[in-house]
Amino acid sequence: MICLQGTETLRIDSCRGTTTDIFKYGALLLFLSLLFFVAWPSARAGQNEQQALPPERPVFYEFSPQLPFGLKPDSIYIPEDNPLTQDKIDLGWLLFFDARLSADDSVACATCHSPEKAFTDNSQVSTGINGRQGTRNAPTVINRIAGSEQFRDGRAATLEEQAKDPLISPLEMGMPDHEAVIKKVKSIAEYRALFERAFGRPATIEDLARAIASFERTIISGNSRWDQYVAGKATALMEAEFRGLAVFRGKGRCTQCHSGWNLTDEKYHNIGVGWDLNEPDVGRFKVTNNENDIGAFRTPTLREVALTGPYMHDGRFDTLEQVVEYYSSGIIANPYLDVEMRRSNLSLEEMLDLYSQDNRPENRKDFLVQELNLTDQEKTDLVAYMKALTGEGWQDIKRPGSFPE
Repeated sequence: MICLQGTETLRIDSCRGTTTDIFKYGALLLFLSLLFFVAWPSARAGQNEQQALPPERPVFYEFSPQLPFGLKPDSIYIPEDNPLTQDKIDLGWLLFFDARLSADDSVACATCHSPEKAFTDNSQVSTGINGRQGTRNAPTVINRIAGSEQFRDGRAATLEEQAKDPLISPLEMGMPDHEAVIKKVKSIAEYRALFERAFGRPATIEDLARAIASFERTIISGNSRWDQYVAGKATALMEAEFRGLAVFRGKGRCTQCHSGWNLTDEKYHNIGVGWDLNEPDVGRFKVTNNENDIGAFRTPTLREVALTGPYMHDGRFDTLEQVVEYYSSGIIANPYLDVEMRRSNLSLEEMLDLYSQDNRPENRKDFLVQELNLTDQEKTDLVAYMKALTGEGWQDIKRPGSFPE
C-alpha cells in the first residue's frame, strides 16, 4: 500500500500515522453520509416546491396587444385591477381547461366553452356534473373582452365575477364553496408556484377568477370579410352577402340591437322567446326586479354566429334559417315585448311614448307585433351575410397537453 505526502511516493511502513488518519476520515465520511440521507427528504421537498414550475411556459400563444382587424381598442373592457400579463394568461389557460376544478373532476370551463366548437358546446342547454342540465344555452366566450356584464341576464358585473359562479353551481361544476376550490388548487404544487409567479402571493378565489378572466379576454375574433368590406374592400362580400347586409341594415332592422363593431348593443331585450311556455324564463328581471326587464336577455354578438348554435337563450333553434324565420313571422307576443318588435306603423318615438310609465304592461296586450315578412330570397341572403361574420383570432387556442401536478 502506498500513500502520498507532498510530491513523494513512500512505502506504507514509512507513512507514520497514516492508517490512523484513514480511520478518522472514514468515520467522518460515514457520519456525513448518514446526515445527508436523513436530511434529503425535507431538502428534496423544498426543492420541489421551488422548482415545481415546468422549465418553459405552457405551450400557448404569446399574448399580443395587437387586436384582429375590425376590433376597436378603445371599446374593450379590462379592469384596472386586473391588467393582462402573460403569466396570468398562462395560468388562466390551464385553469380554464382543468376539470379538477369541479367536484368530481369531470367538468371544466371548457366543457361548456370548447375551442373546437367556437367556445360554446353546441348543445341546447349545458350539462354539468352527474349529467345535470341547466336551463339556458351556453353563449360563446368569443369577444367577451367587449363588455363588462356577463351571463345572458347580466348578473355578473365582470368576467372575474362570472368565472367564480359556475365553480359552485350544482348544475355545473358542483364544488361546495369557493374555499374548497382553493384548497384543491393549493394541493397541487405546480399551481402553487404558478400563482406565486402570476400574482406574487398564494392562490385565492379572487386571483383564480382574475387568471381565468385574463385568458378569456384573449379569446377574440375579427378580420371577417364583413370587417374588410367596412374598411373599403368592395369585393370582400359576395353578391348574396351584400344583399343580406342591406336587409340587415334595412328591412330586417337587425342593427337596432346588433350594432357596433362587435354586433351587439350589450343591452337586454325581450324578443318573445319562451313566452309560449307555461312558465317563461324572466331573465334580467331576476337581477334588477324591474318589470321592464321581464323576459329580457343580453344581445349576443353575431361574430362567429354560423358556428355557435343552437340559438336563443333556451337553445330552441338549431339553424340560422330558423332564427330568421322567427323574426320574419313568428315572434311571440307578450306584455313585455321589446318596443322595436311592436312598432307596427308607429314611429319609434310614438312607441316609446306608449311604453312610458303611464302605460302599464297589462295594457299592452293588444299591441301589434311588427312582423318583417321577409321574402324567401331576403331570408337566404340574410343568412349568407351572417356567415360572412366568421373571422379569425381564436382558432389557434389549443387544449393543454398536460396539467400541473
